Amino acid sequence: MNDAKLLGVRLLVAYLVDARAELRRFRPDGSPDGVVELPGLGTAGGFRGDPEDPEAFFAFTSFDAPTTVYRYDVATGARTVWAEPKAAGDLGRIAVEQRFCRSKDGTRVPIFVVRRRDTAQPAPTLLYAYDGFGISMAPFYSPAWTAWVEQGGVVAVANVRGGGEYGRAWHEAGRRERKQTVFDDVIATAEHLIAEGVTPADGLTIQGESHGGLLVGAVVNQRPELFAAALPGVGVMDMLRFDRFTGGQLWVGEFGSPRDEAGFLTLRAYSPYHTIAEGKRYPAILATTADTDDRVVPLHTFKYVAALQAAEIGPRPRLVRVETRAGHGMGKPIDKTIEEVADLWAFAARWTGLGAGLMTGEV
Repeated sequence: MNDAKLLGVRLLVAYLVDARAELRRFRPDGSPDGVVELPGLGTAGGFRGDPEDPEAFFAFTSFDAPTTVYRYDVATGARTVWAEPKAAGDLGRIAVEQRFCRSKDGTRVPIFVVRRRDTAQPAPTLLYAYDGFGISMAPFYSPAWTAWVEQGGVVAVANVRGGGEYGRAWHEAGRRERKQTVFDDVIATAEHLIAEGVTPADGLTIQGESHGGLLVGAVVNQRPELFAAALPGVGVMDMLRFDRFTGGQLWVGEFGSPRDEAGFLTLRAYSPYHTIAEGKRYPAILATTADTDDRVVPLHTFKYVAALQAAEIGPRPRLVRVETRAGHGMGKPIDKTIEEVADLWAFAARWTGLGAGLMTGEV
Protein backbone atom coordinates (compact mmCIF):
# COMPACT_ATOMS: atom_id res chain seq x y z
CA MET A 1 0.00 0.00 0.00
CA ASN A 2 1.44 3.37 -1.08
CA ASP A 3 -1.25 5.89 -0.09
CA ALA A 4 -4.67 5.98 1.58
CA LYS A 5 -7.20 8.66 2.45
CA LEU A 6 -10.84 8.92 3.55
CA LEU A 7 -12.66 10.91 0.85
CA GLY A 8 -16.35 11.17 0.04
CA VAL A 9 -17.19 8.68 2.82
CA ARG A 10 -15.01 6.12 1.08
CA LEU A 11 -11.49 4.94 1.82
CA LEU A 12 -9.34 5.30 -1.30
CA VAL A 13 -6.18 3.20 -1.23
CA ALA A 14 -3.29 3.13 -3.74
CA TYR A 15 -1.56 -0.24 -4.07
CA LEU A 16 1.54 -1.23 -6.03
CA VAL A 17 0.52 -4.27 -8.06
CA ASP A 18 3.15 -5.74 -10.38
CA ALA A 19 5.07 -2.44 -10.15
CA ARG A 20 2.11 -0.34 -11.29
CA ALA A 21 -0.59 1.52 -9.37
CA GLU A 22 -4.02 0.16 -8.61
CA LEU A 23 -6.52 2.40 -6.78
CA ARG A 24 -9.16 0.58 -4.77
CA ARG A 25 -12.23 1.83 -2.91
CA PHE A 26 -13.54 0.60 0.43
CA ARG A 27 -16.68 1.41 2.42
CA PRO A 28 -16.32 2.65 6.03
CA ASP A 29 -16.93 -0.89 7.30
CA GLY A 30 -13.92 -2.12 5.29
CA SER A 31 -15.85 -3.95 2.57
CA PRO A 32 -14.58 -3.54 -1.03
CA ASP A 33 -16.30 -0.97 -3.22
CA GLY A 34 -14.62 -1.36 -6.61
CA VAL A 35 -11.67 0.41 -8.15
CA VAL A 36 -10.79 3.83 -9.52
CA GLU A 37 -10.18 3.49 -13.25
CA LEU A 38 -6.80 4.91 -14.30
CA PRO A 39 -5.76 6.30 -17.70
CA GLY A 40 -3.28 3.47 -18.19
CA LEU A 41 -0.37 1.59 -16.64
CA GLY A 42 1.27 4.06 -14.33
CA THR A 43 1.89 5.49 -10.87
CA ALA A 44 -0.90 7.18 -8.91
CA GLY A 45 -1.57 8.58 -5.45
CA GLY A 46 -1.32 11.79 -3.48
CA PHE A 47 -5.02 11.88 -2.61
CA ARG A 48 -6.44 15.23 -1.57
CA GLY A 49 -9.93 16.26 -0.45
CA ASP A 50 -12.32 16.20 2.52
CA PRO A 51 -13.73 13.06 4.18
CA GLU A 52 -17.36 14.14 3.57
CA ASP A 53 -16.91 15.80 0.17
CA PRO A 54 -17.25 13.61 -2.96
CA GLU A 55 -14.74 15.80 -4.83
CA ALA A 56 -11.26 14.26 -4.63
CA PHE A 57 -7.97 14.79 -6.42
CA PHE A 58 -5.03 12.51 -7.19
CA ALA A 59 -1.90 12.54 -9.36
CA PHE A 60 -1.00 10.12 -12.16
CA THR A 61 2.11 9.66 -14.29
CA SER A 62 3.46 7.09 -16.69
CA PHE A 63 6.04 6.64 -19.42
CA ASP A 64 3.63 8.37 -21.82
CA ALA A 65 2.13 10.88 -19.37
CA PRO A 66 3.76 13.73 -17.41
CA THR A 67 2.41 14.07 -13.87
CA THR A 68 -1.26 15.06 -14.24
CA VAL A 69 -3.76 15.96 -11.52
CA TYR A 70 -7.20 14.35 -11.87
CA ARG A 71 -10.48 15.34 -10.27
CA TYR A 72 -12.43 12.29 -9.14
CA ASP A 73 -16.10 12.27 -8.16
CA VAL A 74 -16.35 9.62 -5.46
CA ALA A 75 -20.15 9.43 -5.77
CA THR A 76 -20.32 8.88 -9.54
CA GLY A 77 -16.85 7.48 -10.29
CA ALA A 78 -16.24 10.12 -12.96
CA ARG A 79 -12.60 11.07 -13.57
CA THR A 80 -11.55 14.26 -15.37
CA VAL A 81 -8.28 16.09 -15.94
CA TRP A 82 -7.91 19.02 -13.54
CA ALA A 83 -4.34 20.14 -14.38
CA GLU A 84 -1.78 18.76 -16.80
CA PRO A 85 1.54 20.08 -18.15
CA LYS A 86 2.21 20.60 -21.82
CA ALA A 87 4.63 18.14 -23.35
CA ALA A 88 6.42 18.39 -26.66
CA GLY A 89 5.42 15.81 -29.25
CA ASP A 90 2.39 13.59 -29.63
CA LEU A 91 2.32 11.35 -26.55
CA GLY A 92 -0.85 9.72 -27.84
CA ARG A 93 1.16 7.69 -30.31
CA ILE A 94 3.25 6.09 -27.56
CA ALA A 95 2.21 2.64 -26.31
CA VAL A 96 3.03 1.28 -22.84
CA GLU A 97 2.70 -2.43 -22.21
CA GLN A 98 3.78 -4.80 -19.47
CA ARG A 99 5.43 -8.15 -20.03
CA PHE A 100 6.84 -10.79 -17.71
CA CYS A 101 9.81 -13.10 -18.04
CA ARG A 102 11.26 -15.90 -15.94
CA SER A 103 14.62 -15.47 -14.29
CA LYS A 104 17.25 -18.16 -13.86
CA ASP A 105 15.56 -19.57 -10.75
CA GLY A 106 12.04 -19.29 -12.19
CA THR A 107 11.11 -16.01 -10.51
CA ARG A 108 8.59 -13.93 -12.49
CA VAL A 109 10.06 -10.53 -13.39
CA PRO A 110 7.95 -7.61 -14.70
CA ILE A 111 9.10 -5.52 -17.66
CA PHE A 112 7.55 -2.31 -18.99
CA VAL A 113 7.97 -1.86 -22.76
CA VAL A 114 7.52 1.61 -24.25
CA ARG A 115 7.45 2.32 -28.00
CA ARG A 116 5.75 4.31 -30.70
CA ARG A 117 2.60 2.55 -31.88
CA ASP A 118 3.84 2.60 -35.47
CA THR A 119 7.34 1.31 -34.68
CA ALA A 120 7.91 -2.06 -36.25
CA GLN A 121 9.62 -4.64 -34.09
CA PRO A 122 12.34 -5.64 -33.58
CA ALA A 123 13.75 -2.16 -32.98
CA PRO A 124 16.83 -0.80 -31.20
CA THR A 125 16.08 -1.00 -27.50
CA LEU A 126 17.28 0.73 -24.38
CA LEU A 127 17.05 -1.58 -21.33
CA TYR A 128 17.07 0.28 -18.01
CA ALA A 129 17.30 -1.14 -14.49
CA TYR A 130 18.20 0.17 -11.05
CA ASP A 131 16.64 -2.01 -8.40
CA GLY A 132 18.60 -1.80 -5.20
CA PHE A 133 18.11 -0.40 -1.70
CA GLY A 134 14.42 -1.36 -1.87
CA ILE A 135 13.70 1.38 -4.44
CA SER A 136 10.92 0.52 -6.90
CA MET A 137 11.07 1.39 -10.60
CA ALA A 138 7.39 2.34 -10.91
CA PRO A 139 6.34 4.09 -14.16
CA PHE A 140 7.25 7.76 -14.52
CA TYR A 141 7.58 10.26 -17.31
CA SER A 142 11.08 10.82 -18.71
CA PRO A 143 11.60 13.35 -21.52
CA ALA A 144 14.92 11.65 -22.26
CA TRP A 145 13.30 8.25 -22.82
CA THR A 146 10.54 9.89 -24.83
CA ALA A 147 13.19 11.33 -27.16
CA TRP A 148 14.58 7.82 -27.77
CA VAL A 149 11.09 6.44 -28.41
CA GLU A 150 10.18 9.32 -30.74
CA GLN A 151 13.12 8.37 -32.97
CA GLY A 152 11.82 4.82 -33.37
CA GLY A 153 13.54 3.12 -30.47
CA VAL A 154 12.07 1.04 -27.67
CA VAL A 155 12.57 1.59 -23.93
CA ALA A 156 12.31 -1.42 -21.61
CA VAL A 157 12.33 -0.96 -17.82
CA ALA A 158 13.01 -4.10 -15.78
CA ASN A 159 11.58 -4.44 -12.26
CA VAL A 160 14.20 -6.82 -10.97
CA ARG A 161 14.85 -8.03 -7.44
CA GLY A 162 16.58 -5.71 -5.02
CA GLY A 163 13.84 -3.10 -5.41
CA GLY A 164 10.61 -2.78 -3.46
CA GLU A 165 8.07 -3.73 -6.13
CA TYR A 166 6.84 -6.73 -4.13
CA GLY A 167 7.73 -5.54 -0.66
CA ARG A 168 10.56 -6.34 1.70
CA ALA A 169 11.02 -9.91 0.45
CA TRP A 170 11.72 -8.62 -3.08
CA HIS A 171 14.41 -6.32 -1.73
CA GLU A 172 15.94 -8.99 0.48
CA ALA A 173 16.12 -11.38 -2.49
CA GLY A 174 18.61 -9.02 -4.20
CA ARG A 175 20.67 -7.86 -1.23
CA ARG A 176 24.14 -8.71 0.15
CA GLU A 177 25.04 -12.34 -0.64
CA ARG A 178 21.96 -12.58 -2.89
CA LYS A 179 22.99 -9.69 -5.17
CA GLN A 180 23.64 -12.09 -8.05
CA THR A 181 19.87 -12.59 -8.39
CA VAL A 182 19.64 -8.95 -9.51
CA PHE A 183 22.05 -9.62 -12.35
CA ASP A 184 20.30 -12.89 -13.22
CA ASP A 185 17.00 -11.02 -13.51
CA VAL A 186 18.51 -8.41 -15.85
CA ILE A 187 20.13 -11.08 -18.00
CA ALA A 188 16.80 -12.93 -18.22
CA THR A 189 15.11 -9.68 -19.26
CA ALA A 190 17.67 -9.08 -22.02
CA GLU A 191 17.26 -12.65 -23.27
CA HIS A 192 13.47 -12.24 -23.27
CA LEU A 193 13.60 -9.00 -25.28
CA ILE A 194 15.76 -10.67 -27.92
CA ALA A 195 13.85 -13.98 -28.01
CA GLU A 196 10.46 -12.25 -28.26
CA GLY A 197 11.56 -9.96 -31.08
CA VAL A 198 11.34 -6.70 -29.19
CA THR A 199 14.96 -5.93 -30.09
CA PRO A 200 17.32 -7.40 -32.66
CA ALA A 201 20.16 -9.46 -31.21
CA ASP A 202 22.62 -6.69 -32.14
CA GLY A 203 20.37 -3.81 -31.10
CA LEU A 204 20.24 -3.80 -27.30
CA THR A 205 21.73 -1.10 -25.06
CA ILE A 206 21.78 -1.50 -21.29
CA GLN A 207 21.67 1.60 -19.09
CA GLY A 208 21.71 2.21 -15.35
CA GLU A 209 22.88 4.87 -12.94
CA SER A 210 24.45 4.72 -9.48
CA HIS A 211 23.42 1.28 -8.21
CA GLY A 212 22.22 0.77 -11.77
CA GLY A 213 25.71 1.63 -13.03
CA LEU A 214 27.08 -1.19 -10.88
CA LEU A 215 24.38 -3.42 -12.31
CA VAL A 216 25.38 -2.54 -15.90
CA GLY A 217 29.05 -3.21 -15.24
CA ALA A 218 28.41 -6.57 -13.58
CA VAL A 219 25.93 -7.79 -16.20
CA VAL A 220 28.13 -6.77 -19.14
CA ASN A 221 31.07 -8.65 -17.61
CA GLN A 222 28.92 -11.76 -17.22
CA ARG A 223 27.14 -11.66 -20.60
CA PRO A 224 28.81 -9.14 -22.93
CA GLU A 225 27.44 -10.80 -26.07
CA LEU A 226 23.88 -9.75 -25.20
CA PHE A 227 24.54 -6.04 -25.74
CA ALA A 228 25.54 -3.76 -28.58
CA ALA A 229 26.23 -0.88 -26.20
CA ALA A 230 26.31 -0.14 -22.48
CA LEU A 231 25.79 3.14 -20.61
CA PRO A 232 26.87 2.80 -16.95
CA GLY A 233 26.33 6.10 -15.15
CA VAL A 234 28.02 7.19 -11.89
CA GLY A 235 28.38 3.53 -11.00
CA VAL A 236 29.86 1.80 -7.96
CA MET A 237 32.52 -0.17 -9.85
CA ASP A 238 35.14 -1.13 -7.25
CA MET A 239 33.19 -3.21 -4.77
CA LEU A 240 36.26 -3.97 -2.65
CA ARG A 241 36.86 -0.30 -1.75
CA PHE A 242 33.40 1.31 -1.94
CA ASP A 243 33.19 1.68 1.84
CA ARG A 244 36.34 3.85 2.04
CA PHE A 245 35.01 6.96 0.31
CA THR A 246 32.43 9.62 1.28
CA GLY A 247 29.18 7.90 2.23
CA GLY A 248 30.16 4.43 1.07
CA GLN A 249 30.18 3.02 4.59
CA LEU A 250 26.42 3.57 4.64
CA TRP A 251 25.98 1.02 1.84
CA VAL A 252 27.40 -1.92 3.76
CA GLY A 253 23.86 -2.88 4.77
CA GLU A 254 22.97 -3.32 1.11
CA PHE A 255 26.17 -4.90 -0.23
CA GLY A 256 27.90 -6.44 2.77
CA SER A 257 31.38 -5.54 3.96
CA PRO A 258 34.57 -6.21 1.99
CA ARG A 259 36.39 -6.26 5.32
CA ASP A 260 35.11 -9.69 6.33
CA GLU A 261 35.90 -12.87 4.40
CA ALA A 262 32.38 -13.83 3.35
CA GLY A 263 31.55 -10.30 2.23
CA PHE A 264 34.86 -9.97 0.37
CA LEU A 265 34.30 -13.18 -1.59
CA THR A 266 30.73 -12.21 -2.52
CA LEU A 267 31.74 -8.73 -3.67
CA ARG A 268 34.84 -9.93 -5.52
CA ALA A 269 32.68 -12.32 -7.55
CA TYR A 270 30.74 -9.53 -9.29
CA SER A 271 32.73 -6.31 -8.78
CA PRO A 272 32.75 -4.67 -12.26
CA TYR A 273 36.35 -3.47 -11.93
CA HIS A 274 37.64 -6.88 -10.89
CA THR A 275 35.68 -9.21 -13.20
CA ILE A 276 36.33 -7.83 -16.69
CA ALA A 277 36.41 -10.92 -18.90
CA GLU A 278 39.57 -10.91 -21.03
CA GLY A 279 39.16 -12.55 -24.43
CA LYS A 280 35.42 -11.88 -24.78
CA ARG A 281 33.93 -9.47 -27.30
CA TYR A 282 32.47 -6.54 -25.37
CA PRO A 283 29.86 -3.99 -26.43
CA ALA A 284 30.68 -0.33 -26.98
CA ILE A 285 30.71 1.35 -23.55
CA LEU A 286 30.23 5.00 -22.64
CA ALA A 287 30.54 5.47 -18.88
CA THR A 288 29.56 8.77 -17.29
CA THR A 289 30.63 10.48 -14.09
CA ALA A 290 31.04 13.97 -12.66
CA ASP A 291 34.16 15.57 -11.23
CA THR A 292 32.51 16.65 -7.96
CA ASP A 293 30.30 13.63 -7.32
CA ASP A 294 30.58 13.15 -3.56
CA ARG A 295 28.21 10.18 -3.39
CA VAL A 296 29.80 7.76 -5.84
CA VAL A 297 33.25 9.29 -6.24
CA PRO A 298 34.52 9.42 -9.86
CA LEU A 299 37.48 7.16 -9.14
CA HIS A 300 35.07 4.21 -9.52
CA THR A 301 34.41 5.10 -13.15
CA PHE A 302 38.01 6.15 -13.89
CA LYS A 303 39.45 2.82 -12.67
CA TYR A 304 36.75 0.81 -14.44
CA VAL A 305 37.23 2.50 -17.82
CA ALA A 306 41.01 2.32 -17.54
CA ALA A 307 40.75 -1.43 -16.90
CA LEU A 308 38.39 -1.83 -19.87
CA GLN A 309 40.77 0.05 -22.16
CA ALA A 310 43.71 -2.09 -21.04
CA ALA A 311 41.87 -5.37 -21.61
CA GLU A 312 41.68 -7.46 -24.79
CA ILE A 313 37.90 -7.35 -25.20
CA GLY A 314 37.33 -6.51 -28.87
CA PRO A 315 37.50 -3.44 -31.07
CA ARG A 316 34.53 -1.34 -29.95
CA PRO A 317 35.26 1.85 -27.97
CA ARG A 318 35.21 2.13 -24.17
CA LEU A 319 34.96 5.79 -23.27
CA VAL A 320 34.29 7.98 -20.25
CA ARG A 321 32.32 11.22 -20.25
CA VAL A 322 33.18 13.51 -17.32
CA GLU A 323 30.76 16.31 -16.46
CA THR A 324 32.51 19.28 -14.84
CA ARG A 325 31.14 21.25 -11.91
CA ALA A 326 28.44 18.64 -11.36
CA GLY A 327 27.64 15.95 -8.80
CA HIS A 328 25.65 12.73 -8.63
CA GLY A 329 22.85 13.98 -10.88
CA MET A 330 20.29 15.75 -8.72
CA GLY A 331 20.12 19.48 -9.36
CA LYS A 332 22.01 19.33 -12.65
CA PRO A 333 21.12 22.32 -14.86
CA ILE A 334 18.84 21.59 -17.82
CA ASP A 335 21.49 22.51 -20.39
CA LYS A 336 23.94 20.01 -18.90
CA THR A 337 21.26 17.33 -18.82
CA ILE A 338 20.37 17.91 -22.47
CA GLU A 339 24.02 17.75 -23.53
CA GLU A 340 24.59 14.52 -21.63
CA VAL A 341 21.47 12.81 -22.97
CA ALA A 342 22.33 13.88 -26.52
CA ASP A 343 25.79 12.28 -26.18
CA LEU A 344 24.39 9.08 -24.65
CA TRP A 345 21.63 8.61 -27.21
CA ALA A 346 23.94 9.40 -30.14
CA PHE A 347 26.42 6.80 -28.86
CA ALA A 348 23.73 4.16 -28.29
CA ALA A 349 22.08 4.91 -31.65
CA ARG A 350 25.40 4.45 -33.45
CA TRP A 351 25.96 0.98 -32.05
CA THR A 352 22.38 -0.36 -32.04
CA GLY A 353 21.49 0.63 -35.58
CA LEU A 354 19.07 3.39 -34.66
CA GLY A 355 21.72 5.80 -35.91
CA ALA A 356 21.48 4.35 -39.42
CA GLY A 357 17.74 5.02 -39.43
CA LEU A 358 18.28 8.59 -38.29
CA MET A 359 20.81 9.27 -41.03
CA THR A 360 18.55 7.92 -43.78
CA GLY A 361 15.31 9.33 -42.35
CA GLU A 362 13.96 5.81 -41.76
CA VAL A 363 12.81 5.44 -38.15
